[in-house]
Amino acid sequence: MTLINDILAIIAPVMILSLIGYLWQRRGMPFDQNMVAVLVINIGTPCLLLNAILVNRPDLATMARISGAAILVMSLTALVTWGILKVTALPVRVFLPAMVFGNTGNVGLPLCLFAFGEAGLALAVAFFATQSVLQFSIGQGIASGHVSWRSVLRSPALYAILIGCALIAANVTLPRFLMNSITTLAGLSIPLMLMSLGVSLASLSVVALRRGVLFSIFRVAGGFALGVAVAWLLGLEGAARGAVIVQSAMPAAVFSYLFAARYNNQPAEVAGIVFISTIFSFLTLPLLMAYVLHL
Repeated sequence: MTLINDILAIIAPVMILSLIGYLWQRRGMPFDQNMVAVLVINIGTPCLLLNAILVNRPDLATMARISGAAILVMSLTALVTWGILKVTALPVRVFLPAMVFGNTGNVGLPLCLFAFGEAGLALAVAFFATQSVLQFSIGQGIASGHVSWRSVLRSPALYAILIGCALIAANVTLPRFLMNSITTLAGLSIPLMLMSLGVSLASLSVVALRRGVLFSIFRVAGGFALGVAVAWLLGLEGAARGAVIVQSAMPAAVFSYLFAARYNNQPAEVAGIVFISTIFSFLTLPLLMAYVLHL
């Protein structure tokens, strides 16, 4: 019973906030996705990253290992997916971003927070930040057909990480009024991201069901397997290992659908993967959390 309560405590906030967003959209209530996305990307997420780093002051070497783990997981996923797409003659620009980039923000961050506390959130943030920088540079470049490295240097997440690490290295503590402001702005991110996820799911239409199911299973189950393998390979333990596994096993990111829609890359196909992988992930979350809570 204790295990069930622990799992419900982790999953319930994610599902409830997503359900609120879903029902909000289904009832036709106003929700500006573009405004929320810009707010979360440019203000909420950088403050969340900076707050998590400064409050928990994680070991910089451990953060570097988590970032390395994220890059390794995404690289292996890209390699396997590229091979599958070449064999099946499916377009890389359509399917590769959805397979490589998981929903490590909307779902992964709150799961790691509820499962491992603030320390786990700081580690999950390192994974999320690394993916965010790559998603909005290489990932967007794959979808558009042109990779722009300028977008990397314009990423607010990158500067939040650099500033946080520099302050830790210099053993500097920010004034209380500034930290309180950062903490308050950081609180925007997770609720808005989860509600935005629900709104997005309510807006998606699913086609190519069979292909969507197969890709969704690969995204979640394959990501879990790669996360376990990479965590073992790098010798990660405790919350660090759990954060890598959880983040690796997340469903396809909603931004993959937004990029597909923006560049007209068969958005209905990508929508199906996002929708089905999210449902599949919610159904398998009890197994995932039972596994990481008993590492």
